[in-house]
Amino acid sequence: MAAPSQPPAGTPMTGADILVESLIRHGVEVVFAYPGGASMPIHQSLTKVEDRLRTILPRHEQGGGFMAHGYARTTGKAGVCFSTSGPGATNFVTCIADAKMDSVPLVFITGQVSTTVLGNDAFQETPMVEICRGITKHHYLLTRVEDVARVVKEAFHIATTGRPGPVLIDICKDVQVKSTVPDWDGPMDLPGYRPFRKPTRAELEPIVAAIRASKRPFIYAGGGITHAGASAELRELAELTGIPVGLTVHGLGNFPADHYLCLQMLGMHGTVYSNYAINDADLLIALGVRFDDRVTGKLTEFVKHGKIVHVDIDRSEIHKNKFAHVPVHGDVKAALATLNGMLKEDANADLVAGGRYPDWWRQIDAWREADPMRCPERPDAIIPQHAIRRLWEILRDRGQLDKTIITTGVGQHQMWAAQFFGFNQPRKWITSGGLGTMGFGLPAALGCKVAHPDNLVIDIDGDGSFLMNVQELATAFAEKIPAKVLLLNNQHLGMVMQWEDRFFGSNRGHTYLGAGDDQPPYPDFCTIAKGFGVATRSVIDKADLDAALIEMIESEGPFLLNVHVPHQEHVLPMIPAGMTVHDIIKT
Repeated sequence: MAAPSQPPAGTPMTGADILVESLIRHGVEVVFAYPGGASMPIHQSLTKVEDRLRTILPRHEQGGGFMAHGYARTTGKAGVCFSTSGPGATNFVTCIADAKMDSVPLVFITGQVSTTVLGNDAFQETPMVEICRGITKHHYLLTRVEDVARVVKEAFHIATTGRPGPVLIDICKDVQVKSTVPDWDGPMDLPGYRPFRKPTRAELEPIVAAIRASKRPFIYAGGGITHAGASAELRELAELTGIPVGLTVHGLGNFPADHYLCLQMLGMHGTVYSNYAINDADLLIALGVRFDDRVTGKLTEFVKHGKIVHVDIDRSEIHKNKFAHVPVHGDVKAALATLNGMLKEDANADLVAGGRYPDWWRQIDAWREADPMRCPERPDAIIPQHAIRRLWEILRDRGQLDKTIITTGVGQHQMWAAQFFGFNQPRKWITSGGLGTMGFGLPAALGCKVAHPDNLVIDIDGDGSFLMNVQELATAFAEKIPAKVLLLNNQHLGMVMQWEDRFFGSNRGHTYLGAGDDQPPYPDFCTIAKGFGVATRSVIDKADLDAALIEMIESEGPFLLNVHVPHQEHVLPMIPAGMTVHDIIKT
């Protein structure tokens, strides 16, 4: 049945209809929504606009939230998801916290009990604004239908400008059914919110001076480069100056992994040579980063003898963890564009002539040669690192890397993917970094695939993480979303087990996920996948791996490849938490 036409201007509309129409007017093309009693009017409104707005039904609210993550992280646009009140809304809390930690633009819309019973512990009432106050960029409790259009307008503005982040709209049920004439162009009410700032030339001149004085500079680039769309400017800066680049887990892809200047990922599980270089640098140019503990280790020892330049759109991040000798508050893309222009001026020709740091690069190349990233081999088993590297090699040889998006769960498989799958473009690597949420990979992959139907989307996952949102295989099948899963199944909570091996004498504190040594691998993921209607294959022998990977890549629908891997492997190198590069574990 054709969707009803839009009502003429001046016609009263219900709050639910205003909400849905506002989303469409803000360019929303898809929402991830699970209905319930307090959000039923919204879902009725969604049925009226099926020709203009796709609604995807997840099988759990957290699944829907992470689908919105995948959509937002790969597009840069605000992802949108809905839930009902009470338990439906609280199932969003982890997704909201994840978005806050990783600076993801998301609009979470939750139904709420009617205004007449607010605060009375009504059925399925939870105070979502109070619960989420510390994990949102902003939040609203909508108690007036007249405010709906303005609040949606503000929510999208806040979520996508400055440092992106999640915005919560908690809308009472009676507001959804009341009517008013909407004011689509009403002014926003955001006093004091000034998300746009372009650094001045005077603020950037100390960076040029610091580069001129440096003999061992290092660029430390993070997720802020992605959010600002500044990967081209980052590359230009590095190539102009010949300065090495190290990337955070969210910075991967913003500088080509195969570029000579790229030292890959730094931090706890970063390359040895990247961590050595940042430790010995006399100048650290930090761009769109927050000096996270997984990068810095022991803060007092991190870049102890170097000068720090810190460029960030979020003023609160500057000096928060490390003092910046040259603080620059502003958009990193604008800052780099201006800085690169300054470097190309005649007065700075000495900085871009090339060959400025011969001793520094000789040292870095010696570190790279001595401690390259190694992929161990076992003839009798499929090593997880080998499976990931073969996936990358097959896609490279098929010319598919530039149109492949990788998501992950959280754990060993996540770090191995970061280490052994090379990314040359931003927004092709989607993972939960700051919060480290297991169960992220599958639903995020579905959101990525919805946003980019012409891309191959593969969730590299572990059995522990995958099981946490395995129900979203139903969404993949029913909604015809052909995302793939490369499941590295070691029957353990691998990263926790690794820490048990390293720091607790291998005493197993409930990290084994199987059914017993005398039982086959448990659960039977292939049978589960078949129950959801998803094609699947299980692999044990190394000789069968390549063919299975190709079958997964070429499958037309969603596909689960269950690869059995040994649990004894550790993610190396490793700098133990709170330690320094001098404590790095290589073997």
